[in-house]
Amino acid sequence: MTEQERFIDNGDGTITDTRYNMMWLKQDSYQAKGKWCTWKGANKFTQKLNDEKFAGFDDWRLPKKTEARNLYEHESKNTDFNGDIVHIDLKFPEGCGFTYWCEEESGINAMAYNFYSDRAYLVRRKTKDESFMSCRPVRSSGPEVKKFGRVSDTGRSRRE
Repeated sequence: MTEQERFIDNGDGTITDTRYNMMWLKQDSYQAKGKWCTWKGANKFTQKLNDEKFAGFDDWRLPKKTEARNLYEHESKNTDFNGDIVHIDLKFPEGCGFTYWCEEESGINAMAYNFYSDRAYLVRRKTKDESFMSCRPVRSSGPEVKKFGRVSDTGRSRRE
């Protein structure tokens, strides 16, 4: 029996993660718009996808930090907008951002996930556009999959 490929390019601007039943936007907001985004901009970008029913769906959202963490693959050596290594599968196009907004909020802050360092951390929601922040909206593509390969809340430990 052959193992199914984890990331499948759906040919409609989306990529499905078969391990976690998640559908990701193929290009992040930086690649799609050519500029960085604030927290508010990330939410507007996601709402626009829903308003347009991008790829036939209107349930796009910012990922939870654990979902972003599940996208991190240490062995993958993709490149960001500056040619530096980001640990995201090569099915996603080169030239992406390296820090993505996540849906969790806490007071004046929102969660962000960094694909250089494999860390989630809080960032001020009022962070300016030039702060190298982007987003990669996601939606569920099947039943929730509970895998416990990542044990650290920050994403630094692996068991898989």
